Amino acid sequence: MELNDFQAQIAKYDLFRPSGKIDMAMLDKVLGLTGEAGEVADKFKKLIRDNSCEMTAADRTAIAKELGDVFWYLATLARYLDIPLEEVAGRVFEKLDGRTARGTIAGSGDER
Repeated sequence: MELNDFQAQIAKYDLFRPSGKIDMAMLDKVLGLTGEAGEVADKFKKLIRDNSCEMTAADRTAIAKELGDVFWYLATLARYLDIPLEEVAGRVFEKLDGRTARGTIAGSGDER
């Protein structure tokens, strides 16, 4: 499935509609994205704490489900911002290619 097609199809599961401005619906997506990313982190925390970093097939499945939730919120937030997912994905490569060319792939800071 193409990313933009995915983005269009998931709209039917959104309880809100984008308004073109920062509002409660957009905030819902921002908070959902951070919440789901936190759930991914929590799964890893428990693997470290409880399982000596050993991951089972069931752990991978549970993490995959949480990553799906992260992806849904990411795609929906991008839709609210009128940014196609394929553009989002392309910008990752633009940024990383630029950092590689400048020798700044490692390090910190948004504009390195």
